[in-house]
Amino acid sequence: MSETTNTNEEKKKPPLNGRRALPPNNSNGEENEVPEMEAFGLIPRGFNPQDYLRVVDIHMFKEPHEINKQQHHTDKYYSPKLIVRRGQPFQIQIDFNRPYKAETDQFWLEYLIGRYPQQNKGTYIPILVGDVLQPGKWGAKITHKENNSIRLSIMSSATCIVGKFRLYVAVWTPFGILRTHRNSTTDTYILFNPWCQQDAVYLDDEKEREEYVLNDVGIVFHGNINEIKLRSWSYGQFEENILDACLFLMDKAELELSGRGNPIKICRVASAVINSRDDNGVIAGSWDNTYTYGVAPSAWTGSVDILLEYYSSKQPVRYGQCWVFAGVFNTFLRCLGIPARLVTNYSSAHDNNGNLRLDFFLDDEGKVDTKLTKDSVWNYHCWNEAWMTRPDLPVGFGGWQVVDGTPQETSDGMYRCGPASVQAIKHGHVCFQFDAPFVYAEVNSDIVYSRREKNGTQVIEKIDTTHIGQLIVTKEVGGDGMMEITEEYKFQEGSQEERLALETAVMYGVEKQTTQDIAYQPQTDVDMDFQVQKAVLGSDFKVTITYRNKSRNYYTATTYLSGNIVFYTGVTKNEFKKHSFSAKLEPSSSASFDVVIKSSEYLSDLLDQASFHFFVTARINETGKILATQKATVLEIPTLRIKTQGEMVAGKEMSVTVEFTNPLKQTLENVTLRLEGPGVLRTMKKEFRQIPTNSTLIWEVKCIPKRPGLRKLIGSLNCDALRHVYGELNIQIQKP
Repeated sequence: MSETTNTNEEKKKPPLNGRRALPPNNSNGEENEVPEMEAFGLIPRGFNPQDYLRVVDIHMFKEPHEINKQQHHTDKYYSPKLIVRRGQPFQIQIDFNRPYKAETDQFWLEYLIGRYPQQNKGTYIPILVGDVLQPGKWGAKITHKENNSIRLSIMSSATCIVGKFRLYVAVWTPFGILRTHRNSTTDTYILFNPWCQQDAVYLDDEKEREEYVLNDVGIVFHGNINEIKLRSWSYGQFEENILDACLFLMDKAELELSGRGNPIKICRVASAVINSRDDNGVIAGSWDNTYTYGVAPSAWTGSVDILLEYYSSKQPVRYGQCWVFAGVFNTFLRCLGIPARLVTNYSSAHDNNGNLRLDFFLDDEGKVDTKLTKDSVWNYHCWNEAWMTRPDLPVGFGGWQVVDGTPQETSDGMYRCGPASVQAIKHGHVCFQFDAPFVYAEVNSDIVYSRREKNGTQVIEKIDTTHIGQLIVTKEVGGDGMMEITEEYKFQEGSQEERLALETAVMYGVEKQTTQDIAYQPQTDVDMDFQVQKAVLGSDFKVTITYRNKSRNYYTATTYLSGNIVFYTGVTKNEFKKHSFSAKLEPSSSASFDVVIKSSEYLSDLLDQASFHFFVTARINETGKILATQKATVLEIPTLRIKTQGEMVAGKEMSVTVEFTNPLKQTLENVTLRLEGPGVLRTMKKEFRQIPTNSTLIWEVKCIPKRPGLRKLIGSLNCDALRHVYGELNIQIQKP
């Protein structure tokens, strides 16, 4: 018998390691065993623990309507445990077996986190009861005594670890320490506190805190610069098990517990673990329009399904694209209490060699040479901003920081990006960590069109300095509208400050090839531009090319129009339209030419976002000069209609209907509908075999809303022929 107990004990001991006395403490999920009786030496025969002060019960005041969750703005979390924010006092009540006598009785509280708690690492926190609470430091004081009970006010440190702590009450006796046994109902989650001035994430505006921390739905802006589209996204940071799933992400990233009070470290590791590259993180990206064995990125309506699936399966969830990575990242940040917002950059540069220029190579005739052109312009790219101080940087670079979970480039060997100070990007101080040069290039690159002559010399035909990062937006505070934040990232195009910021960035090592090395004379006497008619998916539309001849000469321009179906990342799938014509240009006048695009030319190859990219190049025959311009355009996609019937009261059943009419000249097959609304209904899915042309599908769902107030229902429809079909409805749920 003695042998078996011995081997059991050996198993519990951590394996010996000559380099460190304790293994790394990087899991919030693991626990150690805490002795209930810690003897000081030999215990005399007559010792009876019952003779001393004994804890009978601990009340945590953890219901949503009780004082703690109300004062700490955590009443929306769908969790039975106590959730508080750091640096702010909270209340508990301890019932003893007899009245507490301050003169003779001595007890203290112990908060522990992880498997190897140590006081100097902040993972073991003993709290003695004192007379005053110091702001932002651990402490406890008695606020009320009645019969056998005492009421304690406990203050947590404003820099303490964020996570789930275990609570023990220890009582001193002459012969040893008596502790309460392990009780998971007293577990306490401690989160970041944007309401506390000493916290690194302190935000001073209440309306902004309500938006960036407490709002559980948001807007994703997509489409392109000429046709801005928006759709709702359910963050759902308060839904059941989401907080545990977010803490699990930090365990997955093996972030040392002692570093989990630092928002900079948390953002850095989270931007790596949100994508599945190199660490089996949350979402697998796919940009190739085939989404077998997974969900198409456009079908997701929110983050909850993705996080819960990952938390249970521990395997990457398929599939995501930039707004999915950004949506899930936003949920993670808001859930932990870090103020965060989702940002869209229209015409975002994806520069393969980081030289602040995107090279588009033209062939002799002025068409784009797809073999040589490697850089791409994303119609839009979504990332996140998180709000925090940056004590690791000089003063002035705190505030909004760019963090990006979409896997684009490696940073210190892993696919991650940020946190990069928005202020540093604006002023060109790209020497400050992390990844500022990459973000600077995303919003500031130039597009250079060049042509290789037969003798090998390179001729630059056009430099477009304004195309990239034309518009950077996020959702407005307290509404569903769009707020432009371009000037947070860059000065006015062409201003003195902008040039200075660029020179600063170049000085700090951003490569910028000067154009002096290569012959470049811009074309000035003829301007060319084109407009794409707004069109609904499945209809014909036209492209109008306009010339303005400012000279006194007659010119003829050989014009090429190339229409390509593209991914929203600007990468071409195929060319569906080639058209060339000769344009006669009268002196000092303008002329317009129409090119018709038929639906039969594009429908068979269309990709999920119904994105086209048009290149128009023209050669002026008399001077040999080349004009080049490009534009992305998006078709109008039909929407889902969402309606509700009857009264909408929390706790009572209500009915929701989703309707959709097929506008295409073909039958839609294998259609998936999704519907969700935080606090109203968990995600519902329904499959439809076929929707014939012009016919309408109707789906009715019954649900019981949990929370009163203004809520949002979000729906999506998805099939191979049609993606990015969304609908939404704001509803007011009454109190019962």
